[in-house]
Amino acid sequence: MLKSKLEQYQKKRKFNKTKEPKGKVGKIKKNDLIYVIQRHQASHLHWDLRLEWEGVLMSWAIPKEPKNDATKRLAIRTEDHPLDYAEFEGEIPASEYGAGQVKIWDQGTWLPESIKKAKIVFEIKGKKLKGRFVLIKFKEQRDNWLFFKLGK
Repeated sequence: MLKSKLEQYQKKRKFNKTKEPKGKVGKIKKNDLIYVIQRHQASHLHWDLRLEWEGVLMSWAIPKEPKNDATKRLAIRTEDHPLDYAEFEGEIPASEYGAGQVKIWDQGTWLPESIKKAKIVFEIKGKKLKGRFVLIKFKEQRDNWLFFKLGK
């Protein structure tokens, strides 16, 4: 059992070597929930989708650039991140977990419509992505989800 929602995140990083925020579970004093996608040029280019929920950023790595249409994208669930990671941009050192360049690709807020164990339906209010989206978990694979826009 994890002591904290951020234990996995903190175990993977050496904060004396990386400028990533150590963070803590908490709530940024806003009415709207944080939404951000970070373009992450690590060993493989991918986009990190992050949604604020219960004091952390739930996170998924998306191997191909997200689209503002019904194009389906694989989304691989990763460890929760601290809320202040939503503002992080910079270079993770070569010897560290996730080494590479991180830049904010899109940001804004999100509104959950339905959150279930294997399906999350929500509205994104970003600069690039806008509208109703869904994350659907693959039954046979623990961390694999599909991410795509619903409707027009």
